[in-house]
Amino acid sequence: MTTDDDVVAAAKRGDSDAWRELYRAHASRLVVWLRGRPSGEESPEDIASGAWLVAAEKIAGFNGSSEEFAGWLFGIARNLSVNAHRRSVRRDRIPLDNGSTGTVPGPEPDTTSDDWARRLLATLPERERDVVTCREVLDMDVPTTAAALGISAVAVRVAHHRALKRLRQEMAREKISEPM
Repeated sequence: MTTDDDVVAAAKRGDSDAWRELYRAHASRLVVWLRGRPSGEESPEDIASGAWLVAAEKIAGFNGSSEEFAGWLFGIARNLSVNAHRRSVRRDRIPLDNGSTGTVPGPEPDTTSDDWARRLLATLPERERDVVTCREVLDMDVPTTAAALGISAVAVRVAHHRALKRLRQEMAREKISEPM
């Protein structure tokens, strides 16, 4: 059984300095990660806020270090994001006069962005994209990534390897297709 480190133990006691330390360590990474996930009409900041509230309510049941707290917090945020996306999809479906259902048009994604990293990440399957974002963008270790995504450490390593291979291939393909 993992024991709490000093920061987590203090947060469990309601120490505001410990919560500030946890927040400073993980809040910005959480929002960056959520920006790459589908969340329907809810903003990444709203989902992150919800994740912090759930974490505050359920901290008594968490055991581990402040780094393991990151995986736990990101897992909470992942669940909230998935639920928000599901609600949005259900809300977008409306009955038509003929008894079938249609989709209400929503805001279109920003397709004018020239952000090559986001464009490259978008070519990956969702799991690989999430793993690369956690490992490379947010600098999470394998166990924290596994906890955040609700998958095994082996699955994280395999997805990371496959994703980096796909990204290298896509970058090579783009380089070849660029006009000289």
